[in-house]
Amino acid sequence: MKAIRLHARSGAEGLTYETAPVPQPGEGEVLVRVHAAGVIPTELSWVPTWRMPTGEPRPLPVIPGHEFSGEIAALGAGVKEVAVGDEMYGLNDWYRDGAQAEYCIARVGDFAVKPASIDHVQAGATPISALTAWQGLIERGRLKPAERVLIHGAAGGVGVFAVQIARWRGACVTGTASKANLDFVRGLGAVEVIDYRVTRFEDVVRDIDVLFDTVGGETLIRSWGVLKPDGRAVTIAASGERTDDERTRAAFFIVEPNKNQLEEISWLIDSGAIRPVVDRVFSLAEARQAYEHKPAHGKTVLQVARDEG
Repeated sequence: MKAIRLHARSGAEGLTYETAPVPQPGEGEVLVRVHAAGVIPTELSWVPTWRMPTGEPRPLPVIPGHEFSGEIAALGAGVKEVAVGDEMYGLNDWYRDGAQAEYCIARVGDFAVKPASIDHVQAGATPISALTAWQGLIERGRLKPAERVLIHGAAGGVGVFAVQIARWRGACVTGTASKANLDFVRGLGAVEVIDYRVTRFEDVVRDIDVLFDTVGGETLIRSWGVLKPDGRAVTIAASGERTDDERTRAAFFIVEPNKNQLEEISWLIDSGAIRPVVDRVFSLAEARQAYEHKPAHGKTVLQVARDEG
């Protein structure tokens, strides 16, 4: 099969398009023929990309990308819940080869039926971003109707889902974005959008119930002051993985696969409550350009196989 692989720790410059062995599914696993895979440039700096849970280095080469949309090509031992040919979308294990290849392995329970109303490219942009928004707002943030939520990076790959899920939840959404994306974020459901290059959000925002941060650094530090005394904060910024600040460590999380939540997200998409936003599509062979591309809003996707018709 063709795949994107990294033979040493590096950034996008180290991505290589080459032939790799087709993986074989084990017990409780399936082989997925990948149609599309999402791109998250910061993934190349994440700890699980290069280290095992024990702290030992991961074996090289590494195939990046851990969200996919595709069809089941083969079943491992004991798999009875799905069948070859079923169209699925989901995540696979952070600590094994990812989905930026013609085939990948996924565990039963880490994927769900692809939303019927969208194509594989749109579905490929969804699992990590939508699950991150869901788990950050609903699970960790415990967001309730009518609460006020502040979303930093509201036009980004995760931010677009966070705005829509918060709106669906009945929250009052404030987002930060660049001037070019103010109307776009309003269209997603934000009541107020702040141009972060012009206005310091802490000068105009206060009494926030839930903070959802995708930026980190100084932006997160400045955000503590706008929270209510009982306000909740979540951050997915990579800097939170290595911080010594107790508040940031408590707020930081990494998304986990969850079939039931993916099913809920599928329902929200098919009902029209939320929608994926794809900024640009690249071929698998163009992975280096895809990682270097800076989306205007939404997400970059690698199209691995063309949808029939």
